[in-house]
Amino acid sequence: QVQLVESGGGLVQAGGSLRLSCAASGRTFGSYTMGWFRQAPGKEREFVAAISWSGGRTYYADSVKGRFTISRDNAKNTVYLQMSSLKPEETAVYYCAAERSLVVHTTARGYDYWGQGTQVTVSS
Repeated sequence: QVQLVESGGGLVQAGGSLRLSCAASGRTFGSYTMGWFRQAPGKEREFVAAISWSGGRTYYADSVKGRFTISRDNAKNTVYLQMSSLKPEETAVYYCAAERSLVVHTTARGYDYWGQGTQVTVSS
């Protein structure tokens, strides 16, 4: 089992940048696929980005390609989401998720473990 704690959220102006971090407990972090999702009020949780256990494969939602970068440091049990050129409509709670699998899923139901979320607010 793995526990996830997100950090790095906050208030940023449109066009600005933020880096989210997700720290994982446990000694087997390197065997987990990791994902970032977000959920705005009144909307369903949506996929943002995912990264394979080795970091060799990354996947992004079309809406964030070219602006967001997911990465991981297995030595630090941490996954990151670097976000740039943020838009007001990207205001949401951002969640980190983990799945012990070689398959990288881009849907929420593919993940077994979730963090508590971190709020990102983008002002216009």
